[in-house]
Amino acid sequence: MHILMISDVYFPRINGVSTSIDSFRSEMRAQGHRVTLICPEYPEARNLARAADHTDDPDIIRIPSRSVILDPEDRMMRYGEILRLIPTLQSQSIDLVHIHTPFVAHYAGLKLARALGTPVVESYHTFFEEYLYNYVKWLPKSWLKFMARRFSKSQCNSVDALIVPSSPMRDILHAYGVRTTMHILPTGLDLDQFRTAPITDFRSGLGIRTDQPLLLYVGRVALEKNIDFLIDMFPAVRKQHPEAVLVIAGEGPAEGHLRRRVRALDLDNAIRFVGYMRRDGTLQDAYRAADLFVFASRTETQGLVLLEALALGTPVAALGAMGTRDVLDTAGGCLIPPDHPSEFANAVNSVLQTPDRLVQMAREAMHYADSWSAEQKTAQLIDHYVDLVTEKQQSSC
Repeated sequence: MHILMISDVYFPRINGVSTSIDSFRSEMRAQGHRVTLICPEYPEARNLARAADHTDDPDIIRIPSRSVILDPEDRMMRYGEILRLIPTLQSQSIDLVHIHTPFVAHYAGLKLARALGTPVVESYHTFFEEYLYNYVKWLPKSWLKFMARRFSKSQCNSVDALIVPSSPMRDILHAYGVRTTMHILPTGLDLDQFRTAPITDFRSGLGIRTDQPLLLYVGRVALEKNIDFLIDMFPAVRKQHPEAVLVIAGEGPAEGHLRRRVRALDLDNAIRFVGYMRRDGTLQDAYRAADLFVFASRTETQGLVLLEALALGTPVAALGAMGTRDVLDTAGGCLIPPDHPSEFANAVNSVLQTPDRLVQMAREAMHYADSWSAEQKTAQLIDHYVDLVTEKQQSSC
């Protein structure tokens, strides 16, 4: 098949959408399919080396873009530039359009699908109802929720099928009034590539001894990730484990706020911000070095970083909220503590005090992660594509 994907975000912009696109696209190509991706150009990427990793592919079409006032990390593609691609795309025998984001990409994707005569599917990656208020705090939260629900309902009902990463997200969209067929399909992991990355010495690079308890968070450093919760619970962990360290790996707009919070708690030496970590072995070794991966987001539609930790044998302690619930399995190396900092800390302390339990959870984690392979998830997505294309062909006869 030849699939046309379109998204308002992609690398070098780092988030779950970029990672999901990259995972599915890489595996589709490995399975013999062609995937063309339309995404923004990032002319002022801060890390040009990181951007270069994704600029040499002839099937990635970068669209001139402009900045977004409320979100300096993102870019807005120029709609007219996308439509100029129609004659070229019409000559390429595209079978299906897959939209990944609800902004310019959504409306341009619908237009492209009509011009190409193909079915159109959309992935619902972001729980906007809970996300928007972190960026538009001057508007009432109730009004933002209302608008997010109307916006999502309208867009989701305008496509032929939806891909949702978890059952809670599907249930929420049903409650909005979405009637489009939905398929639950989380992003998978390339387990072989992820597990065989070169090993570096993460702990020694940060001056953390092997006998010091190490907690790890990996992800975007943004308000909706609820990293404040992890910082607030950490003093209770340090009370029982005075040499424990919490490492926060990632970058994002909340870093300054979180650093000030850490300083106010006098935890500068115990909570380390290490920035973005490349997937060339550095990130993988961070997971391997940790005793426990901790996660407190309440707005995840999936939580891919949880699976990454489990795949490398690192047990997870996470709030059982939204899409995270579908990932967490207490028989698969996971703890699901209560949604309160002190009780979360109690659960963390309990497992840190029992090394044998940590070893058992690590074994369970790796076994459980095997069922989330990118190969399996991509094959399921291709099956959905084939069904849509077949239905489209039959309806046009």
